[in-house]
Amino acid sequence: PRGRIYLIKSALEGGDFSSKSLTHLDRCLTCRSCETTCPSGVEYAQLLDIGRELVEQKRRLWQKIYRYFVRKILTNPLLFNPIGRVFRHSKISQSKPERPSKNSAKVLLLGGCVQPILAPNINHSIKNILAKLGFEAIETGQKQCCGAVDAHLSANLDALKKVKSNIDAWLKIDCECIISSASGCGVMVKDYPNLFDEADIYHKKAQQIAAKTQDIAEFLADKDLSALKSQPANISYHEPCTLQHGQKLGGLVESLLQKLGYQPAPVKDAHLCCGSAGTYSIFQPKLSKQLQANKLKNLQSSQPEIIVTANIGCLMHLQKGTKIPVKHWVELLD
Repeated sequence: PRGRIYLIKSALEGGDFSSKSLTHLDRCLTCRSCETTCPSGVEYAQLLDIGRELVEQKRRLWQKIYRYFVRKILTNPLLFNPIGRVFRHSKISQSKPERPSKNSAKVLLLGGCVQPILAPNINHSIKNILAKLGFEAIETGQKQCCGAVDAHLSANLDALKKVKSNIDAWLKIDCECIISSASGCGVMVKDYPNLFDEADIYHKKAQQIAAKTQDIAEFLADKDLSALKSQPANISYHEPCTLQHGQKLGGLVESLLQKLGYQPAPVKDAHLCCGSAGTYSIFQPKLSKQLQANKLKNLQSSQPEIIVTANIGCLMHLQKGTKIPVKHWVELLD
């Protein structure tokens, strides 16, 4: 991303910044693969956020309007739910949820703003799994968007409003930890402290939230999983960028699946993005489809019965390009 860093540096120094320069920034996936491989540990995503916010005014009016409506539709349940039901990935499970014991420890489950509508079985499965392990899940409401959608589209003030609201609400809940099942949401919440100056009262609060937040795989890693369902099948696993690069948890899901008796097939170029990348597939459809095709070719090379992943965006994006069922990996355990 060296070229993009130079563009951002030039813009910060008052240099010319054309619409072509904006296109170069827009075409970045923000997959953070470069951060994983960078020997100097450059936090490129933070630089990119600064650059994108700085040059947002260079965007054409129709682009601003389009991006505004995408943001509002995705983060407002009243607008999104009717549309989301049309594109629902799977039917709602008819099985009754497991009931945790009366003395179960409590955890806060980030329900997500689109996941409850597009793939409701994910949260259903997680609550069942947690109940079997002796935990009661308190699920956040749809309105409590983590702020990632606004942040992706450089609407940082709107993102901060959501973040502050979430922090205030979540700190009031007495829970052992905060669990995310969508790696895109998880990396956003873990990055909350970076959104505030150290002098800001919300900085310490954000640190508290980030410290309590775990991906569902992190939470399960040290638990006794013998009570969980396991029906080994021929599977391929797609590791989301937000899990392996954003949260630095590469290989964790695969190790858990192997522990439970599954043998995920090796996937060529597993470090590369599937093309979903938050809202990238909406605004860069051509590049997104190319990445989708490459990823599916590699995932399907072992002729799997099921493709599993750890992020709702990746799940929906991959499913559009294949007839092989694509599921969240936790659904295998319920």
